[in-house]
Amino acid sequence: MSKELAPFEQWPFKVPSIKAVVKKVEAFTAEFVAAKTQEEAYKIWKKQSKYGDNLSNEVTHIQVLYSLDTTNKQYEKAMNKMNEGLPLVQAAGLAFSKAMLASPFKSYLEEKLGAFYFQMVENSLKGFDEKIIPEAQKENDLAMQYGAAIASAKVPFRGGIYNLPQMGKFMEDLDRETRKEASAAYYSYLDTELKDKLENIYSELVKVRTEMAHKLGYPSYTELGYIRMSRYDYTPEMVAAYREQIKDEVTPLAAKILKDQFKRTGIKNPEIYDLSLTFKDGNPTPLGSTEEKIAHAQKMYDELSPETSYFFKYMVDHHVLDLEAKPGKQSGGYMTYFPKYKIPFIFSNFNGTSGDVDVLTHEFGHSFQAYMARNIKIPEYRSPTMESCEIDSMSMEFFAEPWMNLFFDQPEKYRYKHLAESISFLPYGVTVDEFQHWVYAHPEATPAERDAEWHALEVKYTPYKVACYKDCKYMAEGHRWLTQGHIFESPFYYIDYTLAQVMAFQFFNLDRKNHERAWKRYLKLCKMGGKYPFVTLVKNDKMKSPFDEGVVKKAIHPLIKVLKNYKID
Repeated sequence: MSKELAPFEQWPFKVPSIKAVVKKVEAFTAEFVAAKTQEEAYKIWKKQSKYGDNLSNEVTHIQVLYSLDTTNKQYEKAMNKMNEGLPLVQAAGLAFSKAMLASPFKSYLEEKLGAFYFQMVENSLKGFDEKIIPEAQKENDLAMQYGAAIASAKVPFRGGIYNLPQMGKFMEDLDRETRKEASAAYYSYLDTELKDKLENIYSELVKVRTEMAHKLGYPSYTELGYIRMSRYDYTPEMVAAYREQIKDEVTPLAAKILKDQFKRTGIKNPEIYDLSLTFKDGNPTPLGSTEEKIAHAQKMYDELSPETSYFFKYMVDHHVLDLEAKPGKQSGGYMTYFPKYKIPFIFSNFNGTSGDVDVLTHEFGHSFQAYMARNIKIPEYRSPTMESCEIDSMSMEFFAEPWMNLFFDQPEKYRYKHLAESISFLPYGVTVDEFQHWVYAHPEATPAERDAEWHALEVKYTPYKVACYKDCKYMAEGHRWLTQGHIFESPFYYIDYTLAQVMAFQFFNLDRKNHERAWKRYLKLCKMGGKYPFVTLVKNDKMKSPFDEGVVKKAIHPLIKVLKNYKID
């Protein structure tokens, strides 16, 4: 990392010329094909790799700026240009990939780059072709429409106007009437023409993705989706068996957690707006302003390790954390990476709930992995596949638990809530996954049929929640999935969170027994980056794959005792 790097707001804004980029990529391909020696071929690969990092830097900058302000016309124009142009760049890159696979110097290049690199190249060719450029452009446009529709939400509540993330604080309020009113305002807003707009966008997305799959020779988008998600060492059948493990082992525990919650809060006839209240005297809320939370996080990371100490300060100094919710800002949270600058960026929407602290641990976990792998020369190896990425973030949440006294005046309540919600998330996560498998197996389904399937899956995996939907028409009719952005923007990216959560529980269980060993394994995992696919990566770190029989049960069982031992009364 260069100490001379300017803060984020001073970075130059540049919109790359798609024509120039395509021409450059084509030139690299011609050079590579004409290479006379293996050393020359490798040198050309390194040149195009560096060029790719620089291009990624510029594109990522545009994406971040647009997500920070979707109302900015300059950023919107640049984003539209990227949505149209990047599929053309990807198509130009196909020729280079094909040249790599056909190269007479392939054996030498495999020695330099590794066999897994060539597996990645082969996978990329299976997932894209010039003939699906129009569909890829349309998919990008539809995903952008969805993001803008969610970001532009304006919910009227008690004389104010709020976006969707900002409503979260009111929907967790201790006062039941406030929660009830906030919930009514939130769901009433969604249950308008916005609902129909989102349903229509998704219908178009399913249609265009199915067309892409058919053009590439796949029976459905599911096969293409797994390729695009780089799932090298597990299958839909393995995922289906894993979902059953969650239903059998976790759904009953999640039901008990909720039953205990209602008993603790004294709510006898719970409604949807009671699901979010964990304690009778209110949910733990973080202390202090955003600046104070950042200062607390710095102290936490100072004490956790030298690596986390230096890196968090580096991020703060370079203004690469944009944390507060504001009008026009996209919803949700993410970490992205600028390869040229070797620095990540954290995006979030603080809303005054304990979720603010989760961001400072979860998204920092992603960022820390990027930092630990920043010097890997092969770009494709720096970041692991999505489910492996989420191990880094979710495990950091648990490594940070000893410092929760810095953020909360009742840290035990936060620890209980965090663990209880992490467990209870698993049945919801597999609901999202099975829903998408069903959707792409039934691409002609109507919005009403999709909603009915979602509701049926909620009954299967989270029946204890469905019982609270009786007076909320929007949820009872199966519309919850419409605000789950991954379903629209990153198809099949969700089971990843649940797999990583089971892995994070393994780290948490080990950390309570032997912190030094757990942290050493975590650092090793981060440093490996994406050199291996998920199952191989996990086993190389001496951990257990969640797909293996009994692993979910073994990871979950010790947590029951942990929950009981938290002093929350």
